[in-house]
Amino acid sequence: MQSEKHVLVIFPHPDDEAFSSSGTIKLFTESGVPVTYLCGTLGQMGRNLGNPLFANRETLPEVRKKELIDACNVMGIQDLRMLGLHDKTLEFEDEQYLADIIEKVLHEIEPSLILTFYPKHGVHPDHDAMSNAAAIAVARLPKETRPTIYGKAILKNSVDLIGKPDIVIDIKTVAEDKLKAIKAHTSQTSGWVELMEQQLKESSPEIEDWLYRETFWTYHV
Repeated sequence: MQSEKHVLVIFPHPDDEAFSSSGTIKLFTESGVPVTYLCGTLGQMGRNLGNPLFANRETLPEVRKKELIDACNVMGIQDLRMLGLHDKTLEFEDEQYLADIIEKVLHEIEPSLILTFYPKHGVHPDHDAMSNAAAIAVARLPKETRPTIYGKAILKNSVDLIGKPDIVIDIKTVAEDKLKAIKAHTSQTSGWVELMEQQLKESSPEIEDWLYRETFWTYHV
């Protein structure tokens, strides 16, 4: 993990990072690798308002902002940049505009690795818009300076379409931190996390596999 110079994390919603890559991020920060996180929106259109209910449409953006900051503290991310875009509208943004935002950061921090969704394999339109913009921004750079892209593919048939993930990271040593990062997004994960923890206590192999490994596909621009 120490071989990376700087890692840039690019996701559209608070909690995308926690579910997809918080264990990997924690391994990087523990190893002293700086991590910058570009979070596109505050997830203000999230369907959940807490369980039991503790937020409403007006308060949810601030609630999720605090949850995001708390999750970043768990992961050791010190450079969190909230882009202020509107949830569930990224597919309607000019992709070149989104790429401009990302390209500016690429020139600033010169990351060696990007963590994002695999373009066109993110399920949610916001996921695909953000990851596609990241790919466009990287493609603008000279080949010799382009960071590697690790994409998270979450379509049900992603393996059929692009093969098995070529990056498998053992995160067992930081599995507890992954759960804490997910828990930090309380408005969206309360109840669900408790169920996962119970299944983990029962040594469910599916849960252990999900909690102890994070997988990615290298995306070639």
